[in-house]
Amino acid sequence: MEQPYVYRRRPLVEPDHRRLPGWRDVTDAQWRDVQWQRSHCVKNARQLRSVWGDLVDDRFYADLERDQAERATMSLLIPPQMLNTIVPDGPPGTDAVYADPVRRYMLPVLSDRDPAWPSHPMATRDSLHEQEMWAVEGLTHRYPTKVLAELLPTCPQYCGHCTRMDLVGNSTPQVAKLKFAVKPTDRLDAMIDYLHRTPGVRDVVVSGGDVANLPWPRLESFVARLFEVESVRDIRLASKALMGLPQHWLSDEVRAGMERLSTTARARGVSLAIHTHVNAAQQVTPLVAEATAAMFEAGVRDVRNQGVLLRGTNDSSAALLDLSFALLDGAGIMPYYFYLCDMIPGSEHWRLAVWQAQELQHAIMGYLPGFATPRIVCDVPYVGKRWVHQLDEYDRERGISYWTKNYTTALERSDPAALSRRYEYQDPIHTLPPAGQEWWRAHSTGELAGAR
Repeated sequence: MEQPYVYRRRPLVEPDHRRLPGWRDVTDAQWRDVQWQRSHCVKNARQLRSVWGDLVDDRFYADLERDQAERATMSLLIPPQMLNTIVPDGPPGTDAVYADPVRRYMLPVLSDRDPAWPSHPMATRDSLHEQEMWAVEGLTHRYPTKVLAELLPTCPQYCGHCTRMDLVGNSTPQVAKLKFAVKPTDRLDAMIDYLHRTPGVRDVVVSGGDVANLPWPRLESFVARLFEVESVRDIRLASKALMGLPQHWLSDEVRAGMERLSTTARARGVSLAIHTHVNAAQQVTPLVAEATAAMFEAGVRDVRNQGVLLRGTNDSSAALLDLSFALLDGAGIMPYYFYLCDMIPGSEHWRLAVWQAQELQHAIMGYLPGFATPRIVCDVPYVGKRWVHQLDEYDRERGISYWTKNYTTALERSDPAALSRRYEYQDPIHTLPPAGQEWWRAHSTGELAGAR
């Protein structure tokens, strides 16, 4: 009897960009140049048509334009490197593009959206309430020993399911983005000052946005200042661009700078790691592996992946295992987490129910080494990351799971009920039985969550 999943090591493939009409004359040297990549990012349907041309018919381009005008919470921005992984085995015909797992989350179209419930009634723009937990502007202190430092509000690429859609990227017709009020240098100074005054923090996630968009001298200076904070023992640089724009991490300036930072980290006894965000196996290409190897050569201790479970992209055990093995075997990247998609507006067509995530966690156990088996987690509002089997109670009919926590945030230090309270997370309504869907129809205001 054949196993439910059969492991076969598959060589990584860099799709030939010259198969696409708009890039037929692009040389390999241009392709490897980070400035060429940045200057040729696709930002709208017209630019996408200039790459794909008539390989994709007008129906798709119109679908994309309508989504950007009517539903999208993130503006369109996709580098050539990432666009090239959509339908990697050949020219993208319209039907193949619609079905492609990378397209599903990087180029959302209106017909993808759930027509009945485009947003969950309980969705909010800052679904994890990170801004409420800012110790200083951009520094979220949610866990007792860890902080998130949002250094900037931009990325080299914008994912439709971005949990920080309230802050990151350009405004869309649906979402006027939050703007930082404090000047960048003052914000970073305030973060460092807070960390010096808060010795209980040992772990700093340096993020945004994406650190690949921060000028290298500014990022290197900030990380170097973190080394001066005696309590900080772990520093994680968050960059989807390790996959979406590996040319950045292969540039001479970044490689030399990472070597300097890694040398200091080792001397100070600090772990310096990179966390990236890959959701589909076809995105792990030889250039991604090369960039990862360059970071290891520079002295980075670990490179880990934090993916997001997305319907139509990686919602099967085979897709998750293919991705995990591509990361681990092909690029030396540790499969670390898969998150349930957060409850932001416009995300119902992507989100999975907790019970579906539990089934996926069960299905992938035993194939990967234990240390490389990704944990599937729910990032529960006001709680934090919890393994999907850690819920306290689960109302499957209404799709409401209840969770507890074992620490307080700054918001709750004077709240004696914080550790006994149960916190809710809601499944997508389309996954509920008819009685549960009817309950939500009866208890919903009918307003889109984007207005909340």
